[in-house]
Amino acid sequence: METNNLLSGVSSLLKSNTSLNEYFANQFSSLTPWKIIIGILAAVIVGLIIAFVYKRCYRGVLYSPSFAMTLMMLTLITTPVVMCIKSDIALSMGMVGALSIVRFRTAVKDPMDTAYMFWALTMGILLGAELYPHALVVVLGISVVIFLMTFVKLRNPNAYLLVIHYEDYAEQDITQLLRRTVKQRRLRSKTVTRSGAEMTVEVRLDNKQDLVASVLNIEGVHDATLVACQTEAGA
Repeated sequence: METNNLLSGVSSLLKSNTSLNEYFANQFSSLTPWKIIIGILAAVIVGLIIAFVYKRCYRGVLYSPSFAMTLMMLTLITTPVVMCIKSDIALSMGMVGALSIVRFRTAVKDPMDTAYMFWALTMGILLGAELYPHALVVVLGISVVIFLMTFVKLRNPNAYLLVIHYEDYAEQDITQLLRRTVKQRRLRSKTVTRSGAEMTVEVRLDNKQDLVASVLNIEGVHDATLVACQTEAGA
């Protein structure tokens, strides 16, 4: 009796080991560890390219290194997810249903940040589908387009706010100076008090010229401040 129980236990153990081996064999038949490693390495490289393009082409007031890291992580996370669901229809439908209930509350300050996030997700999908040549062409092509748009076609002079405190009689000299030195300017605000006046002018400067020192040389000017600013849609 003990011998029979022992033989039945060994037999059931062998069957379970065989089922376990078959399970892992089926799992790794379509997705091998080597494919996962290649996909992750490719995602890291592509994510670094996206983060580099974001850093070089950023034209806002405050560059965020954490957002550049987020772009790389989006590519890195999306790649293995697509690898897992591409061969299983049931799993892919369940993943779509799970992601549909996710709500992101983080406000996007710059519309271009949304484009970068979709770019990172797109690259993760291409890499997860093992379309490596397509991913290479897409990431290089979009990078070239962004560089051209930033540095060639759509590059504008840097925008600043020039804040000046002065006496009333100095306003004409200030206006003449701005006409001579600044081609693009716009009056944002003007305040007149009994102690003097304050003027805020948006100026766009191509090169680093000492505009503040020139304004301070005008008689009647108390102080001048030049502050970098970011306007929406070139307004």
